[in-house]
Amino acid sequence: MKQFNDENFLLDTEVAQDLFHNHAAKMPIIDYHCHLIPEMVANDHKFKSITELWLGGDHYKWRAMRTNGVDEKYCTGKDTTDWEKFEKWAETVPYTFRNPLYHWTHLELKTAFGITKQLSPKTAREIFDECNEKLQQPEFSARGLMRHYNVECVCTTDDPVDDLRYHKQTRESGFEIKMIPAWRPDKAMNIEKPEFADYIKQLAAVADVDIKSFKDMVDALQKRHDFFAENGCKLSDHGIEEFYDEEYTDTQIETIFAKAMSGQSLSDFEVRQFKNCFLTIMAEMDADAGWTQQFHYGAIRDNNTKMYKQLGPDTGFDSIGEFTTARAMSRFLNKLNMEDKLTRTILYTLNPCANEVIATMLGNFQGGEPGKIQFGSGWWFNDQLDGMTRQINALSVLGLLSRFVGMLTDSRSFLSYPRHEYFRRLLCNILGNDVEKGLLPNDQEVLARMVEDISYNNAKRYFKFY
Repeated sequence: MKQFNDENFLLDTEVAQDLFHNHAAKMPIIDYHCHLIPEMVANDHKFKSITELWLGGDHYKWRAMRTNGVDEKYCTGKDTTDWEKFEKWAETVPYTFRNPLYHWTHLELKTAFGITKQLSPKTAREIFDECNEKLQQPEFSARGLMRHYNVECVCTTDDPVDDLRYHKQTRESGFEIKMIPAWRPDKAMNIEKPEFADYIKQLAAVADVDIKSFKDMVDALQKRHDFFAENGCKLSDHGIEEFYDEEYTDTQIETIFAKAMSGQSLSDFEVRQFKNCFLTIMAEMDADAGWTQQFHYGAIRDNNTKMYKQLGPDTGFDSIGEFTTARAMSRFLNKLNMEDKLTRTILYTLNPCANEVIATMLGNFQGGEPGKIQFGSGWWFNDQLDGMTRQINALSVLGLLSRFVGMLTDSRSFLSYPRHEYFRRLLCNILGNDVEKGLLPNDQEVLARMVEDISYNNAKRYFKFY
């Protein structure tokens, strides 16, 4: 029987162990999609407790706690202490067996704090106190944790109206780890939202553009896009329920925009026309700037409107008809490709039924550079052993796994970098098992290069951040 979370955790074979310890583990981290708060990096935030660092903003843990019957005040409440929140999390952890949270929790305790005990009600106070004591040391600040995990670059997620002051502050401070903004214009796309008109007024003020038409809005976004580029941005991201292929004319889009700005309701078809037009224009901007674009699709957000009002979005899952989505995706990518406006693209899906759809779709539009169109790693609820394995297998049999740009945290936490280790261990184990079964030759040079490329080298070459 193997010991839980030992040095060969998830590594079943000698080949896997060699690949991880001698190759994958030593590679730096390029975390090309995350939700870190830039201010925390700029000011080298010191965490007052493990609760702030671990539970603050972590919707994964909150979901598990709620499922375990924990009252909301211990998740997001303001009238409970850090210890009370931590205690409720510790009570929940033993119930997370076979949930990735159990692995993540103990990897984070081990790699950040050197704690190998399992978290439970019995060990909660001891672990709470030990973590809090260590958090007083300078190496456990926001920047210190990034250094500890050998992070080389992170890409935050930023709205077009953001002033990027903290990115600039971080650059000018001489911090050796790059923090690069990523363009996320979802609020300008979501014309059906009641707050759309107010957001456009905010965009107008920041861009110093009098927005009276859709064309004006595009001009304002172009100004902000240029501003982001001047501040090092080379990557965009879009959170969409699905792809769109509804035909439209410029006149129709102007009419739809005017209706939204005056508070009139829009039909579903008009919303889809607008989003198709909007995403096309954003893709063209990215292509002209030489950026990479990302599409996270399949999340149906804002399901629990009571909770949404308290916490914001990101609480949904998807069951879209994949044939319709695949057809729209194909038409969208083809339109850009025909106009020579299809830049480097990463596609992520929340619906694992779409894995083969995406893996095959990539091959329709490749060319010009290795792995130009990427199948993004298992995202959100697929960010676990089963989901990542299925993504890797689909990409392997239908594309070129060797050209994959690898893992990202998609997290708000400075303790989430072990997700890269988790992914790398899984990758090495899959390859090691294939060698063990005779499905791959035991060519150590080729295997080592493949692992190092997927862990780091491919992303560095692909994104062209520096």
